[in-house]
This record gives sequence, structure tokens and C-alpha cells, in this order.
Amino acid sequence: PARMALPALALLLAAGLLHTQASPLARSFQLDYEHNCFRKDGVPFRYISGSIHYARVPRPAWRDRLLKMYMSGLSAVQVYIPWNYHETLPGVYDFTGNRDVEAFLDLTAELGFLVILRPGPYICAEWEMGGLPAWLLWKPDIILRTSDPAYLAAVDSWLHILLPKIKPRLYQHGGNIISVQVENEYGSYYACDHGYLRHLLGSFQALLGREVLLFTTDSTRAEELRCGTLQGLYATVDFGPGSNVTEAFGAQRRMEPKGPLVNSEYYTGWLDYWGEAHASTSAARVAQGLEDMLQLGASINMQVLTSLPWPGADYKDQYKPVTTSYDYDAPLSEAGDPTEKLFAIRTVISKFQPLPVGPMPPATPKYAYGRVALRKVSACPEGYTAPAWHCSTGQHPSLSWQYADLLDVLDVLCPSGPIHSQFPLTFEALKQAHGFVVYHTQLPWDVLDPATLGAPPHSICDRGYVMLQKEYQGTLERDGQTTLNVTGRAGDTLDMLLENMGRISFGANTSDFKGLLGNLSLNSKPLSNWLIYPLAIDTAVQQGWPHAALPEPSSGGRMGPAFYTGTFETPGIAWDTFVEFPGWSKGLLWINGFNLGRYWTRRGPQQTLFVPGSVLHVGCPNNITVLELEGAPPTPLLLFLDRPLYNRTLGRSITATE
Repeated sequence: PARMALPALALLLAAGLLHTQASPLARSFQLDYEHNCFRKDGVPFRYISGSIHYARVPRPAWRDRLLKMYMSGLSAVQVYIPWNYHETLPGVYDFTGNRDVEAFLDLTAELGFLVILRPGPYICAEWEMGGLPAWLLWKPDIILRTSDPAYLAAVDSWLHILLPKIKPRLYQHGGNIISVQVENEYGSYYACDHGYLRHLLGSFQALLGREVLLFTTDSTRAEELRCGTLQGLYATVDFGPGSNVTEAFGAQRRMEPKGPLVNSEYYTGWLDYWGEAHASTSAARVAQGLEDMLQLGASINMQVLTSLPWPGADYKDQYKPVTTSYDYDAPLSEAGDPTEKLFAIRTVISKFQPLPVGPMPPATPKYAYGRVALRKVSACPEGYTAPAWHCSTGQHPSLSWQYADLLDVLDVLCPSGPIHSQFPLTFEALKQAHGFVVYHTQLPWDVLDPATLGAPPHSICDRGYVMLQKEYQGTLERDGQTTLNVTGRAGDTLDMLLENMGRISFGANTSDFKGLLGNLSLNSKPLSNWLIYPLAIDTAVQQGWPHAALPEPSSGGRMGPAFYTGTFETPGIAWDTFVEFPGWSKGLLWINGFNLGRYWTRRGPQQTLFVPGSVLHVGCPNNITVLELEGAPPTPLLLFLDRPLYNRTLGRSITATE
């Protein structure tokens, strides 16, 4: 027994020693105010990080994009968590599929990244309503991003769901999350409510522990730093190339006299707005700014990768909706391709720390599937019986097309039927978060001479497509045209299809209500007695409509909102591609039930929509649905390209061997 005790004791001691060495308590990530740096496990540390939006990247591509970032020399990734992406309705949560943020964070750990987390609750990110759920506006008098009790109750409820998923992944607990941002650029918001920031600080500390490093991010403007910072939250700044680096970090030093220099958002490009030129920033300027900051010993996060949409809007003297593509002229394109800018950044990083051994992963393969001519047919392709988006058996033609006016299929798009109201109701009153609503009434009297159909200023949010007797009359627009001249007879039907172009994510009060916010009038006399149809187009398309059934088509392209559908087959491969819409005006595209977002060829600059290969089928037809809002070309067709088009010029892409 005595001889057996010694090995047992040795095993116990060894187990205890190993436990001590591997204990998460031995891990730390802290601020060192004396030496103006971070300390990771007691050792001076600085990070070079890149932003990746998991919600904008198809899940099958997560690993590819992260590997390219890793091979660029980045030691960390910065990750936004959009609240409205996960809590789609009050108390209804979705963390599955592309929304499985825990799986994404686990993948970052597997690949050796540290993580800087940005869980909001407001994130901006040019994302719909800055990540705040639209259902918050069901309470019309709520004051967002303040100490308003109704807002704080919703925030607290969300944080109690989200942050327990985060806590085990903190660096102190054996995970890879080294710091967590509270709110985002709060100093740019009008409220300047430090009580709100104190409430968030208390909530984050209660749910994550007091050891976690919490920080804020604001611009370098003194007033924004005053309103956006709080004792207990480390203040960092954001700025782009072309800024005077010394002056920019001087702004941070006025708030944080000691501690590490941090640029939490180094702008490697910029977003696009509909109707404006495609933004671009030269690789040389981005690389020089990065090198200037690294020479000062700063920690930096830069925008590296962006992709698929949940676009919001800015408000800068007027409403400015963001394009579907969030390409951002980023170092990795929306298709995940390395660009000249990425290699310039990689070269700069190599001057300050060793790069991973090995080549940069190549650009993803693209395929130009070519021209798909659209023809209209009176029935579905023979043998096609699939009620939902999946491969089915049987023979299919390579392409076939059908057509339906939107107003003819309201029973499908609004199966619960219309809501009757004396006056128009907003999307929020209807509990409609996104998409479209039809407002239907009748002319109350004969209008033999042209009369002015109009709306009060700022009451059309955001675009209204007007039909009289189902004939398209024109479009009314927020901060644009708000009147049309119409004629008709008493009892003629008047319909307006209202489109939500994205709620404001930056630049103004984010309480951006949608729909008809005021009443339409005819020669200044209010119209009444409305039937209102909240449309569930996404749901219908995801369930297989309209490929399962459509009414008889009419001949030729026509004006006004209408659906065009069809199928095409891939030649044995499912590679990434880009769809161009020659001659089309404005609308949305679905392929195999997947909403690929909005095109607006008439306004630009974006001319193509990115189609990830992961949404395509091999061996059976791919189902296309187009909702054209203003007018399709006489001979509708789509072009599948192997490169994107911005400003009607080819987009940029470069491989590691170029």
C-alpha cells in the first residue's frame, strides 16, 4: 500500500500542476497604463485585426474568408453581432445556420484568431437600423439608444440571451475574445445620454464579469468623444487613410492620457449610396496609413471583408440608402477575392511581425453562365412539381419564364387578407419589419382634369409605386418627387406599393418609421377608406411560389410591379457568379428562394448582384424569381458574369499569383 501511494501522489501532484498551468485563471488580457500597451498573459501585446461580418458571408465561405485574413498576417478579427439578425420578433431568437454566431466564433478559435467583439446593442455597420430590431418601433414613442425604460428593458432582455453565450469564450475563461465594445460611435448620436452608457457598463460587467476589457469607439471629434466615452470603458478612436495619425491619436490621448493607442475602425474603403459614384480608396494610401500607425506601436482594426446585404441608410441632410453590395472597396472583395490592397497590407504587416508560412488562398472560382433570355409561358415546365426549393426529379428545359402582376397575386402574398383603416398605417403599426406594403383605395369622385396626387413632406418612406386601375402611373419618393397628376372616374382603384429601402443606421435619430406616415390627398383633399396589405414576399418565394403556380401571363414586358420567374441549369458546377440586369429598372432577385437583394440599374452605381455558388443547384434547375418594380425591358434577359460591375465598369480582383 505504501509503494502504491507514492505513484498516486505523484499523479495527483502532476494533475494539479497541469491544472494550474492550463487554468483559464492564468490567462489575462489587460490594459497597461504605465507602459501604454495591452498585456496578454503579462506580456506586452498589440493586435493587427480585420473586421469580418459573419452575417454578410455565406456560412460555407466562413473558413475560406478567415483563412485569407489569417494568411494576410492578421492576429485578430473584429466581429459585429446584429441584434435584429437574431431576435427577429420579441422573444423569438434564431442562432441557426448562417446565424450561428457561436459556430463562427468557434471557427475563429480553431484557426488561431483572437476576437474583438462588437455586440452593440447598436452596431451601425451600414446594417438595417444599425442592428436594432424594427419591432422596437412598435412602441411609437420609444426613444432609442437612451435611458428610456422601454428601450432598456428590450436591451437587457437581449443581453441576457446573448452574453451568456459569449462569457465562456472570453480569453480569461480559456476562449479567444480579448475585448468587447459597448455600443458604437455613441458620440455621433444626438442623445449624449451617459446614464445609458452607465447602464450598459453595469449590464456587461454583470453578465461577463469585471475582468473583461470593455471599450468604446468614436471619431476623433472632441464633442463626439465627450458624449461617447465613460469612465470604466476604455476610449478608442476611428479614422481612415489621409488623416494625420499623430493628431488623430492625440484626440484619443485627450480622453485616455495613458494606455495603448487604438484605431478600432481604420477605413480601407467606403460604402456606396444609390445614385452616387462607386467609392474607392487607393491601396498605396491605405498601406501608408497602416504603416504610420504601426510605427507608433498602435493596435489597429481595419475593414477587410464585406459581402451580402442587410443594407441600412445614412441621413446626411437627406435620406441616403446604401447599395445592396457592401463591397466597400475592401481588401477582400464581396466574393472573398484577395485584391491588390490586401497584398499591400500584407507587405506592411510583414515589416512588423512574421507572416504565416504558406501561400495566400486563391480567389474563389467564378463562372459566367452567360445570357438567360426570358420568355413567358402559360404553365409551369412539364414535370415540375417541387413545392419548395429543393432538387426534384424529372426532365426540365434549360430555361422557362412566367409573369404575374403583383396586384393580381395579393391573395398569395398576403394570405391573411387586408387590414381596413380609415387612414394609412405605418409598417410598424402593421408589425411589418421589412419589404413591401400595398395601400389600396378608390377615387371618391370623377377626376376628368389632371389632379395632383400627393403626400405631406417626408411622409413617403421610402418609395411608393402608384397604380390607377392597375396601370402604373409613376413613383413617389422620400426626399424626392412627392406628387403625380392623375385622372380617372369615381370608383377607380388606386394602389400604392410602398417599399422599405432600409432603416437609417447612422447620421440621425434611428427611429425611422416606414410606409405612409401621412395621408395621400387628391387636390389637397385627403383620401380615406384604405385596405392595407402587408406582403410576405420572402415567405412565399421560400415556400416555392411562384414556380408552383402562376396566372396566365400577358405578352411583352410592361410597366409597374410584376414578377418574372424561370429556371436555368448549371453545366455541372456551382461556382460564384454575378447577375447583370440589362434594360431592367429596379427590383429584387431570388435564386432558389434565397433573397440576393435589390438591383437598381437606372440609378446605380451597382450594376450586378453577387450570387454565391452555395445557393446554386447542380443536376437540377435553379429557380429564378425577379420582382421588377417600375418596368422590365421588352425582351427581358439576365446576364451571368464572372466579375461584378460597379459604375458600369468591371470590378477589381487579383489573385496571389498576379
